[in-house]
Amino acid sequence: MAEVSFLSGGGEMGALMRAHDWSHHPLGRPEGWPQSLRTSLRSMLNSRHQMCVFWGSEAFWFYNDAYRETLTTERHPSSLGKPGRQVWPEIWDDIGAQIAQVMRGGSATWHENQRLVMQRDGRDEDTYWTYSYSPIDDENADSDVGGVLVVCTETTEQVLVSRRALEERQRLAELFEQTPSFIAMLRGPNHVVELANPGYMRLIGGRPLLGRTVAEALPDAASQGFVDLLDIVYVSGQSYVATAMPFAMQPAPGAAISQRYLDFVYQPIRDDAGRVTGIFVEGTDVTERALAEKALRASEIRLRAINRDLEQQVAQRMHGRARTWQLTTDIMGVLNAEGIFELSNPAWQRVLGWPEETIASTPFFDFLHPDDLERNRRAFSRALELGEPALSFENRYRHADGGYRWLSWVAIPEDDKIYCSARDVTAEKQAAESLARTEAALRQAQKMEAVGQLTGGIAHDFNNLLGGIMGALEVAQMKLEQGKIEDLPRLLEIGDTAVRRAASLTQRLLAFSRQQTLDPRPTDINRLVAGMEELIRRTIGPPVQLEVVEADTLWLCRVDPPQLENALLNLCINARDAMPDGGHLTIETANRTLDDPAAAAAFDLQPGEYVSLRVTDTGSGMTPEVIARVFDPFFTTKPIGQGTGLGLSMIYGFARQSGGQVRIHSKPGKGSAFTIYLPRHLEVPHEAEPGQPGRLPAATPRRETVLVVEDEPSIRELVCELLTESGFRTLHAADGSAGLRILQSAATIDLLITDVGLPGTLNGRQMTDAARTVRPGLKVLFMTGYAEHSVVGNGHLEPGMHILTKPFSLDVLRRKIHDILSA
Repeated sequence: MAEVSFLSGGGEMGALMRAHDWSHHPLGRPEGWPQSLRTSLRSMLNSRHQMCVFWGSEAFWFYNDAYRETLTTERHPSSLGKPGRQVWPEIWDDIGAQIAQVMRGGSATWHENQRLVMQRDGRDEDTYWTYSYSPIDDENADSDVGGVLVVCTETTEQVLVSRRALEERQRLAELFEQTPSFIAMLRGPNHVVELANPGYMRLIGGRPLLGRTVAEALPDAASQGFVDLLDIVYVSGQSYVATAMPFAMQPAPGAAISQRYLDFVYQPIRDDAGRVTGIFVEGTDVTERALAEKALRASEIRLRAINRDLEQQVAQRMHGRARTWQLTTDIMGVLNAEGIFELSNPAWQRVLGWPEETIASTPFFDFLHPDDLERNRRAFSRALELGEPALSFENRYRHADGGYRWLSWVAIPEDDKIYCSARDVTAEKQAAESLARTEAALRQAQKMEAVGQLTGGIAHDFNNLLGGIMGALEVAQMKLEQGKIEDLPRLLEIGDTAVRRAASLTQRLLAFSRQQTLDPRPTDINRLVAGMEELIRRTIGPPVQLEVVEADTLWLCRVDPPQLENALLNLCINARDAMPDGGHLTIETANRTLDDPAAAAAFDLQPGEYVSLRVTDTGSGMTPEVIARVFDPFFTTKPIGQGTGLGLSMIYGFARQSGGQVRIHSKPGKGSAFTIYLPRHLEVPHEAEPGQPGRLPAATPRRETVLVVEDEPSIRELVCELLTESGFRTLHAADGSAGLRILQSAATIDLLITDVGLPGTLNGRQMTDAARTVRPGLKVLFMTGYAEHSVVGNGHLEPGMHILTKPFSLDVLRRKIHDILSA
């Protein structure tokens, strides 16, 4: 037994392995097993973690007592020592490749919450596992790896609990949005608004709120003492409850004041240590109820005054009430506990067409619209059982002609009776619906006008550019026919300039849509600004004084330099236009650290380190209404024909696509400041060789072979001709499937050039991923008109992959190919 002492202990599985007859097993008797297998089995058997071992090319399987608890009778104990594929046929497609990777000498792997569909008790069961595969060294094996040690934990219950928790959070979020009351979450002693539901936004007139303090966003509330109440609740930690508190809501200075009455509570929010960190606000707009109660109180005061001379007042009152009862256009009546109007005035017949005898013999439920029936039953029960009045309660009553009328009720319960009056509001309802339809039509018309302005401007610019291209080509053709070739370079240059301007226009459109192709590189913004300073001075002209303030030891950021240059130039041009009589323009760089999550949230950024680029002018400035819309699509303050509203939208899209943000500070008559925030980059940038790049040497015979996959025949033909002229061997295909067949063949391919949006079942990225399984080191150049998510994923390409944005010149393509193959 000394030779198999490594099997000692190990509980049930140790005993099972010692008792097993190994003489006919491919591994032979345990005393002849490799030392590394012995050591791994000894560790496995004596561990309380779930562990197993796959050994050899057949992946013979061993497991310990902890793992045995996860097995059903289908596998235990019959699976001991059997090949892994035989033990786990239903999941071998998932784990077999992972085991083979480690067996080939690969590094250890880690898999968290991996879904595996296992057979348990004769049926498929979704299970989730967190496990690692570690190589077991064996110098006698071909790859020096004899087996795989598996340490695992079944996480099925944890995954299912997490999913249920997520579903519950989503349900609570939906309730937050749908609740009829108003709700807000305030953070910190300054009461910064973090959350506000639609009810709250309706209450304050839809003003910009999130990320701002209550005092900043709601000055009308601050002036009425609501902020003072918040301060008291935050400092004292005691909740505050208000009933029918007046609130004079003024959505903007000079706007009409809307008097509201609110029931609400200010509830302190505490952290684990008991400290107050914010305030929860919840309440209801009870204006209609408060006004009704105020009217009732006023009526009671008047009644008490009348009672000073009781007999005379009673006689006068009775006479007046009788006249009112007879002549009023409002429906009036007394409802008993059975739901029948014991008394009804003549207005019933005038408004609804029903005579008094019909009203007195029919429960009022029979007159209601079916959709209103249940709601009215509940209100009737509350009135009788709880004495709860109904104020401005609306429902639909059936007219004698079969139609329905909208009525607005006031119903006061008293002594098992309900005293009711109702006003016909059908015309008001119809007017409100008509107004809503008109407003919707107006919004649609405004939207189409904005779209028309944008498309008209773009069509105008493209027609101008196409006119230049077509004219240059036609004149060039005429010159060729006349044999006058000396003017061809100038004509081709005119066409080329128009093409480049068209490409620039499409890039602006892509930036506006945040789908432009970015080429981010470590960038020194101080150096970028210094390189543009002379261009900016010429652009803004002598009337505008330029000042550049560079921060010392400015951090690097990872950004697309040409796009940042375009954004900076665009901001400078906007600043110049805001100063028609001249002024002062300042460009300033700085390092900014947002380590406070609250401060970062106020900027709509993740906490961290950022580089800021600020452009400040002394121009006309902007109103808060303009600032709120300045980044909106199609919005522009320039006259028609001088702007499509894409400039600042392009800058905003570029900043957000680069992981940053844009912020504005401006006041009318005080100028504006635009600040672009970009994340700090910690890597050292690669210094390019000085000097301008020259033209590549003439084509010489080369050994490289390039595969071109492009569905556009003209582009495919031009690229192949360029490659042939440059000395390369070329292969080509028109779709992803044809390209993949070539890539999976034995042909030598040194570089793949492919479009992204290919027809058929495979796009360019999918074809590349499939090809790299058989050609891991394949170099790839993607040609694309925009940054498709299927290509760049999280914004970073895999090693050996490059992107070239369409349209491009063939010289740029040739240089790009040379750089890739020379790397």
